[in-house]
Amino acid sequence: MRRDVRILLVGDEGVGKSTIVTSLIKESYVAHVQHIVPEVTIPPEVTPENVTTYIVDSGAGQTDRPHLESEIRKAHVICVVYAIDNPQSFDRLPTYWLPYFRSLGVNVPVILVGNKIDLRGGEVTNEALEDEIGPIMSEFKEVETCVECSARLPLNVSEVFYFAQKAVLHPTAPLYDSRDHVLKPACINALRRIFKLCDVNKDGILDASELNEFQRKCFDAPLQAQELEGIREMVKQNEPGGIRDDGLTESGFIYLHTTFIQRGRLETTWTVLRKFGYAEDLRLQESFLYPRFDVPYDCSVELSHAAYNFLTDIFEVYDKDQDGALNEAELIDLFSTTPGNPWAAQKFPDTTISDDNGAVTLQGWLAQWSMSTLLDHKMTLAYLAYLGYPLSPLTSALQLTRPRKSDRKKGKISRSVFLCYVCGAAGSGKTSLLRSFVGKPFRDAYDSTSQIINVVNSVEIDGNQKYLVLQEFGSKYEAEMLRNNRKTDLADIIVYVHDSSDTNSFSYISNLRQQYSLDHIPTLFVATKSDLDLAQQRHEVQPDVYCRRLGLQVPVAVSIKAGQTADVFQTISRVAMNPSSYIPGGSDRSLMSPGARMRLYVTLTALAGGASTCLFLIYRTLWRPGGAPLLPAWAGQFFGWASGRREL
Repeated sequence: MRRDVRILLVGDEGVGKSTIVTSLIKESYVAHVQHIVPEVTIPPEVTPENVTTYIVDSGAGQTDRPHLESEIRKAHVICVVYAIDNPQSFDRLPTYWLPYFRSLGVNVPVILVGNKIDLRGGEVTNEALEDEIGPIMSEFKEVETCVECSARLPLNVSEVFYFAQKAVLHPTAPLYDSRDHVLKPACINALRRIFKLCDVNKDGILDASELNEFQRKCFDAPLQAQELEGIREMVKQNEPGGIRDDGLTESGFIYLHTTFIQRGRLETTWTVLRKFGYAEDLRLQESFLYPRFDVPYDCSVELSHAAYNFLTDIFEVYDKDQDGALNEAELIDLFSTTPGNPWAAQKFPDTTISDDNGAVTLQGWLAQWSMSTLLDHKMTLAYLAYLGYPLSPLTSALQLTRPRKSDRKKGKISRSVFLCYVCGAAGSGKTSLLRSFVGKPFRDAYDSTSQIINVVNSVEIDGNQKYLVLQEFGSKYEAEMLRNNRKTDLADIIVYVHDSSDTNSFSYISNLRQQYSLDHIPTLFVATKSDLDLAQQRHEVQPDVYCRRLGLQVPVAVSIKAGQTADVFQTISRVAMNPSSYIPGGSDRSLMSPGARMRLYVTLTALAGGASTCLFLIYRTLWRPGGAPLLPAWAGQFFGWASGRREL
């Protein structure tokens, strides 16, 4: 809600604009006032809404036009004053003033102010006033209301500025159609969402305890028993189906707010809407959905204990058939207060654990949220807000981990959710490995990976539950991800997959390691399709020798088709938990920055080049063409090893 309101008074000459301002300030009538009263500032502590209010007077003469147009454009609300004893000033409201505002492209609330009611002959009924004002309000939606006053008496002068202030802070237009006397669709949708969030047990009614909690959240006070009974009686008498089992239904809830608005109590409905994050356009505010939450480099984001409890609670509430899983209909119902299922494009729940019917289990539900938080914590924050996370601030749902480098240096891992990159040649079995991790059946048919695939499941390590996220890039995104140091630094482990039955499969991952700077990441090699005949890899050394030279565990052999996974997922998690033992070439490399790794690479390359040149000179000097070598046999063997490519 804005913290200041700028009120502009306009109207024909002689209608009493300046006198109204003076009467408000002096609290009495002043017979002779200047042509245009200087701008008045009313401090927030004086106003009911606790906002700073600026009151600006204006003239209607030709010489006043530049100042008038400037002020119209700056105003938050415009009070158009007419004189009750001057019918022409009233007639000019729809024929001159209101079209004039529109011609300037101004779209702010307008209050019609009828001054000099002390000069009216006889009394006027509300019905007669409505007959006069109704056609204008129907044609010009920006007109909020009409107030009659007398600056001379003075009478209703403060009400003029109260309604002007209210028109800015609690506007009618977004909520209510004054022509048809009904709530607007956006308002109805917002109230329905609020009702559903407040219906904690999802039984379709707000019982006494739920109404009290709603009242406490919005107005910081519980409902008295007499007030609650009065609400029930009013709704029961005027809205069929508004009360059921002594509880307020959705239609009854909407009826109440319609009544508040029609009776001029817009501040009640606006207070409710704002407490639930809505802005003046009846959209949830960006600051409500995305509060600031800074994530330092090399840290990751996880759910707090309170967030896990909240997600468990809503899972159980929406599991209507109590089968321990959420089916498609239950998920649609659960996400009805949000823009929709955030994982629909990812083929959820194929990304996590589900039952035989494809319904996501509680284990899979919590795992999916853990993965989402790790990969996109802003989405998690927004959806927790949509779902009605009860604690404040919203960011209490998240917690930061220590930097990865700090954990690796200390040898003690504090995080509970690990990210694993899965790389390998096309057809090596990466997708099958991912599907196996989340309990999905093996597929014989090969389908190339065209987009990034993420899956998640929980893994128990030494009695502690951890969440492991496996991410496969596919050929389209692999190079983009691996050349980006900021992306690779997010990985807790990298798994290189090769098809043990394909002679060319291992060369692909060996080339990956040479092409990209990845040796700071804890590493594990996996050999798939162990049910098939083992093929000799077309590579300088075989995979087991290759791994030993790097100081790593030999490849874990698995067969997804045969269901032989050799506890590979527990092994992956243990690597993430003990990263320093699985750094290619030693743990010191994991502590080096990408720049330092590159400098080391260049230095070693230069040294290797120098060594090759030296050996070549020895060869030219000591080895006679066509004759016997002057070097001993072991030197020739050494030269043959050094001049060849020895890849790691």
